[in-house]
Amino acid sequence: MSTALTPRSRSDLARGRFGQSRYMIRRQFFKLFGGAFHIYDEAGNVAFYSKMKAFKLKEDLRIYGSEDMQDELLTIKARSILDFGATYDVTDAATGERVGALRRKGLRSILRDEWLILDANDQERGKIEEDSMVMALVRRFLTNLIPQTFSGNVGGAPVLTFTQRFNPFIQKIDLDYSMDREGRLDRRLGIAAAVLLCAIEGRQSGG
Repeated sequence: MSTALTPRSRSDLARGRFGQSRYMIRRQFFKLFGGAFHIYDEAGNVAFYSKMKAFKLKEDLRIYGSEDMQDELLTIKARSILDFGATYDVTDAATGERVGALRRKGLRSILRDEWLILDANDQERGKIEEDSMVMALVRRFLTNLIPQTFSGNVGGAPVLTFTQRFNPFIQKIDLDYSMDREGRLDRRLGIAAAVLLCAIEGRQSGG
């Protein structure tokens, strides 16, 4: 299966930064406070840049069009302080529209990570799950060097996969939305989910 960095020319890509089928997200290595991520399209160009605000009681991530952070696209904010099963609201920064939310299933995620995909009215539309209970337990109790893989569905239909590459130093995740041919998942919510998984799950595993 091709990855988000399979070389493709710009002319081969769909229009619009949210219109791509595959991306690669890379955690910024030298970052003392907060967290920062670059998201690349299949042509290797930066499609998004994300930064977590440091020293915030409520987690606050922003997604921009580039590293200069002049064009803010999305905000991801936790509703509560230090909640293991927190809900994160995703808002379109340009229009103020609430795109939806992502809710971490706190108790279940102790053994196997699971997130709910909520619409703008907090109705559950789908979920994102770690690949298997067996692999999840191996990662937690034996070694965290086994890359994580997540799959997501909306209405029972697959819409995404997040596949972590094996790299003990720099966190990289391939994002694949190509199976969502009917556009069931708002890609803005999909990109927000990818950044959130990198920030929250990566932090848990020491990434």
